[in-house]
Amino acid sequence: MSETLKITGDRVVSMHYTLKDDSGEVLDSSERGEEPLQYLHGHGQIIPGLEKALDGMSEGDKVELTVSAEDGYGDHDPERVMRVPRSKFEFAVDPGEVVEAQHASGQSHNFLVVEVNDKEIVLDGNHPLAGKTLNFSVEVAAVRDATEKELKHAAKENGPAH
Repeated sequence: MSETLKITGDRVVSMHYTLKDDSGEVLDSSERGEEPLQYLHGHGQIIPGLEKALDGMSEGDKVELTVSAEDGYGDHDPERVMRVPRSKFEFAVDPGEVVEAQHASGQSHNFLVVEVNDKEIVLDGNHPLAGKTLNFSVEVAAVRDATEKELKHAAKENGPAH
């Protein structure tokens, strides 16, 4: 009989999940005929509150948990909301759309179009789930040791694990 692996750093975790807001609306789910979400534990590839809650679990374990905004996508930061003159946009945008802007460093960032009028466009650079409490239903589908290739890739993408 093989040993049941527990979720710890440098292990690849496959999990099915459903994410709901406080009103019970489903925001995201892997249960819609998709493969389980797979991530490398301990490398910041999922939100901190969820990663911490899964630590020590094993294949087949199920958990219902609530993650605060602080341990999820952070609080909504008013500094990330900006007003841009309408003249800066050479294309039409409508509230609810997402636009991509490129920083001088070359990095790109998505902004939600919040408001459009004749003079300006209001953009919100916060993550759409910032400031929200997140309610997860999770089932651990599999746990395995990461390969050297996966660990090297994670180190290259995120820097060394802490």
